[in-house]
Amino acid sequence: MLSTLTMIALSFAAPSLLPRVVEPSTGLEEVLQLVAAENVTTPPVAVQPLPTLEEPKEQRLICKGCNTHEQKTVSFLQEKGITDKNAIATILGNIQQESTFVPNICEGGARTSYHGCGSGGYGLIQWTDSSRYNGLGSHARSIGGDPTSLDTQLSYLVSESDWKMIEHQMKTPGKSIESYMGAARRWIRWGHHGARTSYAYDYAKKLVLS
Repeated sequence: MLSTLTMIALSFAAPSLLPRVVEPSTGLEEVLQLVAAENVTTPPVAVQPLPTLEEPKEQRLICKGCNTHEQKTVSFLQEKGITDKNAIATILGNIQQESTFVPNICEGGARTSYHGCGSGGYGLIQWTDSSRYNGLGSHARSIGGDPTSLDTQLSYLVSESDWKMIEHQMKTPGKSIESYMGAARRWIRWGHHGARTSYAYDYAKKLVLS
């Protein structure tokens, strides 16, 4: 039989203690200690926040050893969705052949203003036909740009209909320089191939991920 004091102590204990068998010889103090021990709660474990994972840095092509105009053109083309190294190298090779990346060059080599080029091609890809030459001037006025500047000519380059005709091919990765060159010929409509393919291969070697 449990003593009266034991029964009183158990009546105040948590229900989980009631089934416990307490020896009759157990004193009140021991019972109270037993009850206190049963009611000790484990302190909550502090949850450490998970470390924030940084977004992987997007790699972009740069042109090692290239001049400012070449570098700017590489960045511009990637911003416009052209990411394949061979495609970019092909475009660079064609611009190198046509103008050596001098935007204010008139056919024959003279450096002059847009209105100062009386005949022949003008600019990065030597826009020659009157519709394409005049289109550069109209585009410059529409964006408030200078038709002799690199920025305005790059903007015009990807805006004219001749480019739009082959744009999807330049944005399709995984092709050879020869394949992209075929599209470039329809775009620029050159009469003389020159060294543009050799230039393209040279640029492909310079284009590296950074």
